[in-house]
Amino acid sequence: SYAAAARKLLPRHDTRQTLAALAALIDALAPETVVCLGDSFHDRAAVERLGDQERAEIGRLTARTRFVWIAGNHDPAPPPSGWGEVAEEIADGPLVFRHEARFGPVAGEVSGHFHPVAALTVRGRGFRRRCFLTDGHRLILPAFGAYAGGLNARDPAIAQLFPHDYDALLVGRDAVRRLSWRQLRPDAAGVG
Repeated sequence: SYAAAARKLLPRHDTRQTLAALAALIDALAPETVVCLGDSFHDRAAVERLGDQERAEIGRLTARTRFVWIAGNHDPAPPPSGWGEVAEEIADGPLVFRHEARFGPVAGEVSGHFHPVAALTVRGRGFRRRCFLTDGHRLILPAFGAYAGGLNARDPAIAQLFPHDYDALLVGRDAVRRLSWRQLRPDAAGVG
């Protein structure tokens, strides 16, 4: 992984853990198409750092399900041939899938890039959880990777994309909890 190559102190098998989670979702949901919203490979050299097991798993997943890889700011180069299609963005009915949300009014935009996290205080304890953000017109997805970071859902870079109210959807073990952005707390200065 990028983290391992950069000598970051993360578990060695973060890529395997992410691929196992993706395979479990594909097995459970049997989608016709999987759209990866960019930053799937952390940089241009990421594919070369994959082990044989990881390459085989990606090959297995992309052989049985249509994959569309949206180019992200970290991975503008396409993955190896045979691993699916590559696009800057795609439209499917009323939805447009792209890496980074566009400023201004939209209807049916689904994006990634910001990897939102909700910061909350519950019973005096603060914590951060990955979340989806939506105002009913735009949906920003959290990071899927096992050890990906995240940007606070109230950060100005995110908040300016929503001209009015927006909600965070936090996925728990048994339920999805919807919270107004007002119920979330901003990060303290210097925390991100």
